[in-house]
Amino acid sequence: MSKDQLIVALDVDSRAKALELVSELAGHVGFFKVGMELFYAAGIGIVQEIVAAGAKVFLDLKLHDIPNTVGRAARVLVRSGASIINVHAAGGSAMLQAAGAAAREEAHRLGMPAPLVVAVTVLTSIDRETYQQEIGFSGEIADRVRAWALLAQKSGLDGVVCSPREITLVRDACGPEFKIITPGIRPAGAQLGDQRRVMTPGEAIKAGASHLVVGRPVTGAADRIAAIKNILDEIN
Repeated sequence: MSKDQLIVALDVDSRAKALELVSELAGHVGFFKVGMELFYAAGIGIVQEIVAAGAKVFLDLKLHDIPNTVGRAARVLVRSGASIINVHAAGGSAMLQAAGAAAREEAHRLGMPAPLVVAVTVLTSIDRETYQQEIGFSGEIADRVRAWALLAQKSGLDGVVCSPREITLVRDACGPEFKIITPGIRPAGAQLGDQRRVMTPGEAIKAGASHLVVGRPVTGAADRIAAIKNILDEIN
């Protein structure tokens, strides 16, 4: 596994905290995730600063709106230099197609590599009871994840975000080139936090994940670099 396959989540609320983590860890991982908390606190400039520091960014904003709005937003996000952006699969094929097409067109216009555009499926914090009784879906989570993964692929997207528990079924359904980005990664002995459908790093890679997202087990560790090395050692 290359260091670009491990994505450290910058789940912090300020530019200063984020850049401190990037400065400390950039030589050990190639990718950082910028989610809603950091993006809303620091703006699109934080993505540009991380990219300028030589790292790659997974911009995790889960766009979900009408196709025109999502397409226009995707164009803006491409300009940040992010290597991966995401949308929510629940937006439907027209929205997914709009996001993918807009990202490719904007990257071509700017003469830069197009980012991967991936679709979020069912959040890793959702368990079966919540899925069926609160959200109101029938059937099983795995069936929904598989259906949304196939929809994303048919709509021209590069991959999905799904829990570790659905990696194998997505890989079997969508083939070897489809990207599977997996949060809910917890090294052996780590606390689950608010995650429900989890797996260890080694298990997730063996199941077929292409990228692992790890947050608190790294950023909350007493020795962050050692935590990264332990994950990479487990995988390799």
